[in-house]
Amino acid sequence: MKDDRKKYVYAFAEGNKELKDLLGGKGANLAEMTNLGLPVPPGFTITTEACTTYLNTGSTPEGLDEEVATHLAALEKARGKKLGDPDDPLLVSVRSGAKFSMPGMMETVLNVGLNDQSVEGLARQADNDRFAWDSYRRLIQMFGKTVQNIEGEAFEEALEEIKRAKDTHNDLDLDADDLRQLVDVYKGIVREHTGADFPQDPREQLTAAINAVFDSWNSDRAVLYRRQERIPADLGTAVNVVAMVFGNMGMDSGTGVAFTRDPGTGEQGVYGDYLQNAQGEDVVAGIRNTVPLQDLEKLDKTSYDRLMEIMATLEGHYRDLCDIEFTIEAGQLWMLQTRVGKRTAAAAFRIASQLVDEGVIDLDEAVQRVTGEQLVHLMFPQFDTSAKVHQLGRGISASPGAAVGKAVFDSYTAVKWSRSGEKVILVRRETNPDDLNGMIAAQGILTSRGGKTSHAAVVARGMGKTCVCGVEELQVNTKRRFLTAPDGTEVHEGDVISIDGSTGRVYLGEVPVVDSPVVEYFEGQVDVSTAKDDLVSAVHRIMTHADSARRMGVRANADTAEDAERARRFGAEGIGLCRTEHMFLGERRQHVERLILAEDDEQRDQALEALLPLQRWDFLQLLTAMDGLPTTIRLLDPPLHEFLPDITELSVRVALAESRGEKNENDLRLMQAVHRLHEQNPMLGLRGVRLGLVVPGLFNLQTRSIAEAAAQLVKLGKDPRPEIMIPLVGSVQELEIIRGETEQVLKEVAEETGCDLPIMIGTMIELPRAALTADQIAEAAQFFSFGTNDLTQTTWGFSRDDVEAAFFSTYLEVGIFGVSPFETIDEDGVGELVRIGTEKGRATRPDLKVGVCGEHGGDPDSVHFFNKVGLDYVSCSPFRVPVARLEAARATVAQEGGSDSR
Repeated sequence: MKDDRKKYVYAFAEGNKELKDLLGGKGANLAEMTNLGLPVPPGFTITTEACTTYLNTGSTPEGLDEEVATHLAALEKARGKKLGDPDDPLLVSVRSGAKFSMPGMMETVLNVGLNDQSVEGLARQADNDRFAWDSYRRLIQMFGKTVQNIEGEAFEEALEEIKRAKDTHNDLDLDADDLRQLVDVYKGIVREHTGADFPQDPREQLTAAINAVFDSWNSDRAVLYRRQERIPADLGTAVNVVAMVFGNMGMDSGTGVAFTRDPGTGEQGVYGDYLQNAQGEDVVAGIRNTVPLQDLEKLDKTSYDRLMEIMATLEGHYRDLCDIEFTIEAGQLWMLQTRVGKRTAAAAFRIASQLVDEGVIDLDEAVQRVTGEQLVHLMFPQFDTSAKVHQLGRGISASPGAAVGKAVFDSYTAVKWSRSGEKVILVRRETNPDDLNGMIAAQGILTSRGGKTSHAAVVARGMGKTCVCGVEELQVNTKRRFLTAPDGTEVHEGDVISIDGSTGRVYLGEVPVVDSPVVEYFEGQVDVSTAKDDLVSAVHRIMTHADSARRMGVRANADTAEDAERARRFGAEGIGLCRTEHMFLGERRQHVERLILAEDDEQRDQALEALLPLQRWDFLQLLTAMDGLPTTIRLLDPPLHEFLPDITELSVRVALAESRGEKNENDLRLMQAVHRLHEQNPMLGLRGVRLGLVVPGLFNLQTRSIAEAAAQLVKLGKDPRPEIMIPLVGSVQELEIIRGETEQVLKEVAEETGCDLPIMIGTMIELPRAALTADQIAEAAQFFSFGTNDLTQTTWGFSRDDVEAAFFSTYLEVGIFGVSPFETIDEDGVGELVRIGTEKGRATRPDLKVGVCGEHGGDPDSVHFFNKVGLDYVSCSPFRVPVARLEAARATVAQEGGSDSR
């Protein structure tokens, strides 16, 4: 009879790198290396589907235990050993492996299968008592922390106590008797915390370890990391069960991590860390300082040469930088993992350009290999190297950037201080996964231990955080909360330090910063043909191709000529949103106040007459800066209360005057007007198109100012291209009335100046009703621009100023949001309104130009969505223009290739 049950376990030989969804990244790549004939220890992978079933139902899926038993038997046959055999035991590692790399966020248990009998057999077979007891103490420690939820500090303190008794700081100085004693202490810790002895049944150990890896998918740190990296919460993790190979068998053994190119800079060469007589967790945790990978050539040339061959094979196969974990067991090289490696932003651009030169990828794929967020990191300021500085020490440049902040020595303080608005640098001897909260909160991370492959370095690179590791000369005292530099300088918690992730230097105090070379390039201050920095050349090359590849245009949100000029230098193809209410602040506020408070036509006309030349000058400057490019100008759209005195302050002022027997007629009139115009919810009150309908002449003033400025520039031989956008329209009738008035003003100015002024008139779609009736609105609008900030507020019923601080953190924690809908477009709700509005508008007016001018216009994920639904352009802040240009190209290339580049 055929068994129709789902298959939950795959031997390595059954998988390949395309099965990441099912086998996770680690399992898929172990399978790929196995099929390439590389030296991978035998093993099998339990699928992500088994994990999601376990997490959803609370129990392992039917048939999983039998499948594991079958594959375990095959593994035992391949190795010629049995799990936990007292004479010659097979030991296995149990390791997580999700589709997307989550370094250190989930669990690993090594040496599963050891117990009080098999440890003696392992010692005899290896003829090495110390190795066997070291492996047993590691199992109890990892099992206790991972499976039995015992605080890791209990085991760490016991290890430190034995080292102190031996008068050493190095665990390699502990002999077999010391480690036997440590095993007894560890077993006592397990008994004390669980009320039971450490499990001696190897199969029980394996099952418990597998379930613990499943459970770790929903650990606090894993959830936080997924939220930070925008990894979906429903993927689950695979579990890899692999025959153990031992890097802790002696000085002819070891473990390491290698990169086929430098993940920090992208330079080609030999990069990585190696640690003799150690297991893999020692390297990643950074508890002992490693030696550079080049040193392996002197220690074990045969293994080194073979590793170099394998690295070349893997980079050629994956066509990218590869991150490799390996172990050498008594001179035998084993490959434990490979993946396309995490890299810094600079490395990403350099490597993409290098691979084009090498003929490995084309420019379309090079655009896919970099991201807008990486480009943002390249635009961050850098330290001014010419400044007078006090250097405290120098370590390893693990993740570039210039970070300044107050030193804090634990994650709790980092989070607490950052929430109070302080900028902090998290200082640790070495970080571990429990430090993730603090790493996210900090401006940068500084450790005195570890290298480029330590936990701090790998996670920081993934998050784009500045990180300096392995500053051995700094003595970090986390308990007393200070560090000491070689020159005797002490840095206490709260003292400001600066860390340079590009050079590894650490400074006392705040070091001044300067623009990055990439910003200077966008500003036009760098001649690419003579640029010494190959990063600038790589960015120029990829951005040039991106501009030729993208379908959507990119504009900028800018309210002043200065912002417009910068946006143009950064590659903006026009202004997508000029918010004219920003032009009425400061001294001009009084003119608007007079307009609103006008009691008759004469007073209103006087107020308008005073505003006209001011507005005309504003638009003259803006249109000059954007000569030849479209400039969308939104007519006045502030909540009305922004132009009136605060009701409480005014009441106090009037009351005080009355108490003194004084009368201020102007204040009394103001008080009456403020009470008359007071709104409970100004964001949904008298603003936008409603203001234009209620305050006669206001929109006509702005239209006349725009038209007269454009006419003046035309006479000077310029090419102004203003577009008038009417805000907050919910009904086509509103738009028709204002459009009629606007066209009349444009006609009058054209006749007065003798200039033809083909100015487009459109509307901002920022209300759900506008999107749903877009077919009607398009009859009166020549273009749409989606105002996704207000559209998000009105669709969700959120007041952004109130809800983000009030409950968004809870919504993120419980999974209602994966990311704030004000940060990335809510595709199912707000995004659906954008799609509907676009389709309905174009059904009425096929040539309708459609863009977006909310903050989502500069968000990478949102840009991909807008490309998919067919918008003509996105508009964002000037600084985000290069990001939008790149992401628009990535979206186009991905859509044409049928893949998702995000």
